[in-house]
Amino acid sequence: MKKIGFGALLILLAALVWYFFIKTSDYTIRFTANTFPGAINQSLKLWDQTLDTVAKIRQGETIYKLEQKLRFGDSIHYYHWSIAPINDSTSKVTVNINDANHSFSNKLSVPFSDTDFEKRGRKTVTNFIENLRDHTKKFKVKIIGEDEIPTSYVAYIPLKLTQFQKAGGMMKNFSFLTEELVENDVEFNGLPTIEVTYWNQDNDSIHYNFAQPIIRSEKLPIGTDIKYKRIFKKRALKAEYYGNYITSDRAWYALLDYAKSNNIAVEPTPVEIFHSNPNFGGTDLDWKAEIYLPIKVQNE
Repeated sequence: MKKIGFGALLILLAALVWYFFIKTSDYTIRFTANTFPGAINQSLKLWDQTLDTVAKIRQGETIYKLEQKLRFGDSIHYYHWSIAPINDSTSKVTVNINDANHSFSNKLSVPFSDTDFEKRGRKTVTNFIENLRDHTKKFKVKIIGEDEIPTSYVAYIPLKLTQFQKAGGMMKNFSFLTEELVENDVEFNGLPTIEVTYWNQDNDSIHYNFAQPIIRSEKLPIGTDIKYKRIFKKRALKAEYYGNYITSDRAWYALLDYAKSNNIAVEPTPVEIFHSNPNFGGTDLDWKAEIYLPIKVQNE
């Protein structure tokens, strides 16, 4: 019995040492979100811009880990977000919260009372959950599966922006691109397209070509910012996106998850083809885009 009691005491002491001195979080909140990790990641980054933060939200080695430093009065609270996909449309989110300056007292109080620290944590996380729910009502992604990026000859303008600025870059250059082509009697041959040539998922920056498919001819305007190339047919994973084109990159993440779940090697260079002109009105969910993620050739 003495051995059992001594063993139990050692286990208790080890647990206390772990809880007070090793465990990094003072309080943990878990919830399930009805969307995929990429949408949560991007929503967190946009939501972070509305808060009183010490520094910009920081992404870890993958899109599944993020860290915030939030200011509450004289206190700095660290929010460590972990996102794990459950299936194609559901994710589990864990938020580990700690206050470096009051960690010991928080851990001492949390198990026995509903502290202001806990209430503030729940209020903050609930605020994000409401923002996320509102966002996910405004778009829809439908995975089609394997398909082909259609070939086309395009006039294009190369741009370097963030994912969030992508649609603004399109709008800013749309009139110039189309007017130059129309003035030179160039014949259009398809829908406006974006070809991403570089995607940095750490800082959400992209290089992309805003393109208009055309019929190649001798009438093409030369000496402007417009360039010309052929987008070649290629095997790809395809999705349909419905919603505001500002957030059409949500489909990129959905396709990455689909590729991972099905062991398909892909290139992080999405192609978007836009079926709707937002200038004609309609609700966001009426706007459609085809999204392609190229499949890597086996010998690459």
